[in-house]
Amino acid sequence: MTTQQLYEQIQQKKSFLCIGLDVDLSKIPKHLLATEDPIFEFNKAIIDATHDLCVAYKPNIAFYEAYGIKGWKSLDKTIKYLNVNYPEIFTIADAKRGDIGNTASMYAQAFFEDMQFDSVTVAPYMGKDSVEPFLAFQNKHTILLALTSNEGAFDFQTQMINGKPLYQIVLEKSKQYKNTDNLMYVVGATKADYFEEIRKIVPDSFLLVPGVGAQGGDLKEVCKYGLNKQVGLLINSSRGVIYASDKECFASESRKQAVILQQEMEEILNQRML
Repeated sequence: MTTQQLYEQIQQKKSFLCIGLDVDLSKIPKHLLATEDPIFEFNKAIIDATHDLCVAYKPNIAFYEAYGIKGWKSLDKTIKYLNVNYPEIFTIADAKRGDIGNTASMYAQAFFEDMQFDSVTVAPYMGKDSVEPFLAFQNKHTILLALTSNEGAFDFQTQMINGKPLYQIVLEKSKQYKNTDNLMYVVGATKADYFEEIRKIVPDSFLLVPGVGAQGGDLKEVCKYGLNKQVGLLINSSRGVIYASDKECFASESRKQAVILQQEMEEILNQRML
């Protein structure tokens, strides 16, 4: 999927919502535990209930790895279900990979070729040879961790080096990599006051923004400084949508939460067009 196709989907749905499929078996409705594949059945129900309200789904790979081969099979079934039934949806493997060249190439092959994800999150700590193997895939996107929403982000990401915070150095350096048209960035919603500076460095890139809702991020504040001419934001909500209920009506309750977010996004987009 190209960024233009992603933008067209945003325009059509009046939404830039990404739903995180972070499935914890201890939190899903109990009746699903009796099925052959509870994780897939949960994901399928959420996807069927919300696909018209969002433009992306983001499985956090750790929530599947934790269940071993069964978890990987559930993930594979989920991505295949999305690609076959809702091919317009942008898919994100939230894997946070980051290793040297040959290993990075294998990670990229696994997510882009074997599992057919549109994008994968990557940690930049080991430098360009841990990132460029992902960027080599045409019409696949590498989402680089830039400024994250967790408490420990301040341990390193905002530390000053020669008068400049490290996250800004990461952003600037990444623009020198090969195939940078395929780059996106993770920027946490709890860091809304940083978006203005980030947009000065990467004005045209898409930003994947976790942290709205359960982690305290404010959607309007993020959009105030983060929106660009092609919207340029994918706002992720995981727990706030998928765990709206643990009853048999869980999918319809998840849809209600997605509708709230989509309507707020539509209002922001309409105001932006005035």
